[in-house]
Amino acid sequence: MALIVQKYGGTSVGSPERIQNVARRVAKYRQQGHQVVVVVSAMSGETNRLVALTQALSDAPDPREVDVVLATGEQVTIGLTAIALQSLGIPARSYTGWQVPIHTDSAFTKARILEIEPERMLADLAAGKVVVVAGFQGVDGEGNITTLGRGGSDTTAVALAAALQADECQIYTDVDGVYTTDPRIVPEARRLSQITFEEMLEMASLGSKVLQIRSVEFAGKYKVKLRVLSSFEEEGEGTLITVEEEKNMEQPIISGIAFQRDEAKVTLLGVPDKPGVAYQILGPVADANIDVDMIVQNVGHDGTTDFSFTVAKNDLKKVMEILERVKNDLGARQVIGDKSVCKVSLVGVGMRSHPGVAAKMFRTLAEEGINIQMISTSEIKISVLIDEKYLELAVRALHKAFGLDQPEPDVA
Repeated sequence: MALIVQKYGGTSVGSPERIQNVARRVAKYRQQGHQVVVVVSAMSGETNRLVALTQALSDAPDPREVDVVLATGEQVTIGLTAIALQSLGIPARSYTGWQVPIHTDSAFTKARILEIEPERMLADLAAGKVVVVAGFQGVDGEGNITTLGRGGSDTTAVALAAALQADECQIYTDVDGVYTTDPRIVPEARRLSQITFEEMLEMASLGSKVLQIRSVEFAGKYKVKLRVLSSFEEEGEGTLITVEEEKNMEQPIISGIAFQRDEAKVTLLGVPDKPGVAYQILGPVADANIDVDMIVQNVGHDGTTDFSFTVAKNDLKKVMEILERVKNDLGARQVIGDKSVCKVSLVGVGMRSHPGVAAKMFRTLAEEGINIQMISTSEIKISVLIDEKYLELAVRALHKAFGLDQPEPDVA
């Protein structure tokens, strides 16, 4: 017998029929003798509807009251899910975030979990009940309802699994696992049976939409085994996200290819080549709460240099305005913005022990006539910035060059 936490997203509980499907799936696990905690999101589209209602009444609604409104979406789903389970003869009890309770800080609309008290849930599980918990929400120290922001239900599920010391946390989505890359671009992309927390964290931060970064960080910190499964397929092992030591020693060098279209490049030309310039450029950008990704400073000539970095596309206009002011202060020559770029990344813990990955990547892109504008690396990833029109060609070529279209080695 295992204790399993299962999370179902909005599409999985988007109608009474789909909620019944979830109940039947949970019933199967319970019939196998497992204890099950179910975490659910609001029904598909409901959170957007609730946000629209708050904005219809105010251009800047009070975040505390926004959370009061948004939390009702999951409250509806937990009640319906518990009713569906009970109709199958399975004892079930629903809990809102503050009934558990899930304690958070007071950062309304983007709160972080501080502590979970699992005693009531454990008592229900011991009594043979399925526990159904509202994702995405909690309660602060003053008793206020809080919500966790984007990906909050995934984070709730992982946090509950950690607090309950669950054997596994299963995330049910509209895909049946983590793939070597997006199958819509590379039909030969294959589902991975396992991937490490480190690799999944990189994949999520580099554009993979399967899991939210916060939930992967939480799982890695507390060593919670995560499994990604499809809500719409009855069979399948999905993808297990686990610690590196549990992977096959003969694992591939590269586990996957991630990409991001939401990139823009900014270049400041003719910057004085002297200490402190990088801070003078990036400091005002940071003060505007804008994240910077890849950074390149060219070798100086005649006392000046060119300084380039990337930001999200929707931040480009604001960054250009900031740098026009910085340009005048520094005496730089020109500011150039470019939205026609994208980032392609190789991810794999095997890079640590296999030299030549970067060279192979660059050679593959060169053979396809794709120019690399910027490069960024870590221990387990290499990212390049290229012209957006070459995105699909680059991903397909790299996927084939690194053998990701080949069958996955058996896991030990």
